[in-house]
Amino acid sequence: MLLDIDTGGGGFLLSLEHPYKNTAATENYPPNVELCKEKLLPLGISFCQADGGGKLPFDDNSFDIVINRHGSFNPIEIFRVLKKSGIFITQQVGAENDRELVELLCCKLPPPFPNQYAQKVSDDFKNAGFKILQQEECFCPIRFFDLGALTWFARVLPWEFPNFSVDNNMENLINAQKILENKGYIEGKTHRFFILAQK
Repeated sequence: MLLDIDTGGGGFLLSLEHPYKNTAATENYPPNVELCKEKLLPLGISFCQADGGGKLPFDDNSFDIVINRHGSFNPIEIFRVLKKSGIFITQQVGAENDRELVELLCCKLPPPFPNQYAQKVSDDFKNAGFKILQQEECFCPIRFFDLGALTWFARVLPWEFPNFSVDNNMENLINAQKILENKGYIEGKTHRFFILAQK
């Protein structure tokens, strides 16, 4: 039995090709909830609207595997719904994701998710009773060769670039264009980590 917490639109879950009758998913963002109802329920996948960081609408010891990709989660609830020796796998966006780009286009702001570090999250899972089987963290470069692409990127990530707009941030965009002309690209870094834990 597999549970995908914060499944989004369900696309990644479906790409796993797990037997539908053994698959469940949760999602709380209203447009994605409707999409999941249309895509997942007709296939026989058990779908419930639920906040990944809150109480999960499933019985104790229901799942062999719980996955979560870039979503919220509650280690205590995941421990509860997993069967004995069950596995939890997550890949997450870290606290330092895109920070150089945010400072370039906006200003120096505190990260929106300051606790998103592999060790901190692993400790939370250990405290909930899990054994950490593997964890890894990486910081990789991200480059933009066009200011329009960078502007679009900032517009679609309002939690990282709050109140960003061309009008509000014109001076910073002009400075970014100068960097682009001098260097040929604008570079930041992505921050990702994954954790593999066992009940």
